[in-house]
Amino acid sequence: MVRSDFIMEVRRYLVNPAERRLRAPWRLVVWVFLAGFGVVVVGGVVGSIPLPAGEGTVAVLYATAQRIGVLLAGLVVAVGVGYLLDRRTLADYGLGLDRQWWRDAVFGLALGFGLPTVALLGLLALGFLTVTGVLTTSASDTLAFGTTGALFRLGLLAAFFLVQATTEEVVVRGYLLTNLAEGLAGAFGKFRSIVVVTVGTGALFGVLHLTNPSASALSTTNITLYGVLLGACYVLTGRLGVACGFHVAWNYTLALWNFPVSGLRAGAALLETNLTGPALVTGGSFGIEGGLVALPLLVLGSAALWWWVSREYGAVEIVDAVAVPDLRIRVRSVDSET
Repeated sequence: MVRSDFIMEVRRYLVNPAERRLRAPWRLVVWVFLAGFGVVVVGGVVGSIPLPAGEGTVAVLYATAQRIGVLLAGLVVAVGVGYLLDRRTLADYGLGLDRQWWRDAVFGLALGFGLPTVALLGLLALGFLTVTGVLTTSASDTLAFGTTGALFRLGLLAAFFLVQATTEEVVVRGYLLTNLAEGLAGAFGKFRSIVVVTVGTGALFGVLHLTNPSASALSTTNITLYGVLLGACYVLTGRLGVACGFHVAWNYTLALWNFPVSGLRAGAALLETNLTGPALVTGGSFGIEGGLVALPLLVLGSAALWWWVSREYGAVEIVDAVAVPDLRIRVRSVDSET
């Protein structure tokens, strides 16, 4: 009897008996291990596919498809493992693709295009930037473009950033933020847990970019703040539409205006530009995310998000449901556990 009671206590520590699933800390540990292992395996399989020789269009298409394929496979594995472990609905990860989700995504795309464009015009007006060409190519840190032209490269970059940025949002905001908020809700309450985790995942976002070329304390701070803004896009709407659209368009528009994307060169630009102002303001070789110019853009983006949420959702407030799981199973009473 004592042994049975001990086993039941251990089981209750690991498993939520009412929800019939692992508790949040253990789910996250298992998810990191299984999803990480799955991504390595899938990446190895996709990466082992032989590519055509040369640097022409066909070879570049194959190489890009392979890179995007690894990201897509990683996304599927990460979400799939989480879906099985968490036993949530997909909408509970911010992926309820209803009409409002797509409206949010369109707004996010407009915001992600608009803010770097404001930076372009502002720096141009201040004399901190010059335009030196149209539809140009350069060396790339992002994709292997070979000898292809600018328009072709810009098309591939659009597909790459669509998958790359969406993957980051689903994993960091949709999965990690959601699970951490739920796990901390018991100790801090739903509102506080969501605030803490939104800031925490924003900090994680900044740290993940710390090893990028030309990264600095200012660039890490800026990206952390933008990570918090992306988290706010999620927790104020309960959907990932704004965050995904914003992140995709932001990265792609930086490439269009020839700004480095977090220190990485995209390899093609609609406008060839040259940052001539002080690096502290412009971000220098890291791009505008590493300069003081990013801060007024952050304020402008926050105001635009406030306006959109107020317009579409009636009130600007944190969605408590982010910290409350919507499960695919029927929750039963703990008293029924035998």
